[in-house]
Amino acid sequence: MKKVKWGTLLLAGVLAVSGVFGLSGERRADAAAGIKASVRKVSVSGRTFTVQTVAVPKGTKAALGLAQGRVGQTQDFKTIVKNSRATAAINGAFFNSYGGPADPYGTLISKGQIVHTGYYGTSIGFKKDGTVLMDRLMARISGTVTGKAGKSGKAAALGWYATFVNRTPDAGQNVVLLYNSARGSNVGFSGGTAVTVRKGKVVKKAANANATIPSDGYVLVYHGSEQAASSRFEVGSTVEMKIAYENAAGKPIPWDDVATSVGAGPRLVKDGKVSLDAAGEGFNDPKILSASGARSGIAIMADGSVVLATVGGATMSQWAQVMQKLGARQAMNLDGGASSALYANGSVLTSAGRALSNTLVFGDGVSMQ
Repeated sequence: MKKVKWGTLLLAGVLAVSGVFGLSGERRADAAAGIKASVRKVSVSGRTFTVQTVAVPKGTKAALGLAQGRVGQTQDFKTIVKNSRATAAINGAFFNSYGGPADPYGTLISKGQIVHTGYYGTSIGFKKDGTVLMDRLMARISGTVTGKAGKSGKAAALGWYATFVNRTPDAGQNVVLLYNSARGSNVGFSGGTAVTVRKGKVVKKAANANATIPSDGYVLVYHGSEQAASSRFEVGSTVEMKIAYENAAGKPIPWDDVATSVGAGPRLVKDGKVSLDAAGEGFNDPKILSASGARSGIAIMADGSVVLATVGGATMSQWAQVMQKLGARQAMNLDGGASSALYANGSVLTSAGRALSNTLVFGDGVSMQ
């Protein structure tokens, strides 16, 4: 089996976990009712920016709003918000919006399950108890497969890993992909070798012809030269999976109990100070590195509340300064440009210029489980 070269995937730079708080279920409804929108004027770099903000009290439930309820689709922002029963919402991770599958780029967690993986940028995570985290999240997925016992009476446990979750591979790409129910009923493409696992057992192994994803399991698709590694799976084999959450330096971080997470970036503010290293987080697009454009972002405040914000015509450096002046203790950038969108209390405050792939939604009506 080809060994994963995690060093080529993980990027330098470690950003600390931040913002911890908790509230009882009874008080969550009160918190959601306190969601408030406002327009702020913020002056940085000799310019005054008009910033649309939404304050979300600590303890408000946060969930991932997926287009059409699945990974890899797009939908009108207002429809995603309506279907999520959200009181507040903002656009989330970057995604492929220029043709081909509308797959996200960042790591996404929904209802405690990883529904997409990415290996750059910064992530924000929400636990059910109200804890909010922000870090350079890397999720490593691996496991073992144990076949039938041989003449010795013992069966060897062989290792496996998944490179990506719920992502369509590029032509000729040598990867192992995991697909779960967040993808929908099928993996969405043909090619490679598909291994179907239900309740910890291999139930089918065949050439991938848009394999069906079981509701009580997942499908592993071995693509390109990785197909040889699928030989260790046999129908009836026992499969175990484990997920390790690490930062960009490979150190464990406490994300096991995160129910909702969106990965985008770059980081804008750390511990109340501007902290911007877009290139170091893996970004190379001038739209992020130097250009001015519409921005969306999210901040964790000193009191544990969260602020959603959008602005027009700012560079990333200016955006970081704006978020700091808004009082952010920790802050990160979200997808922007035509994706920039914001909603609160029944009104769209910033209209998206295109259909979106995913959003962060808040309020008593959203589901974290």
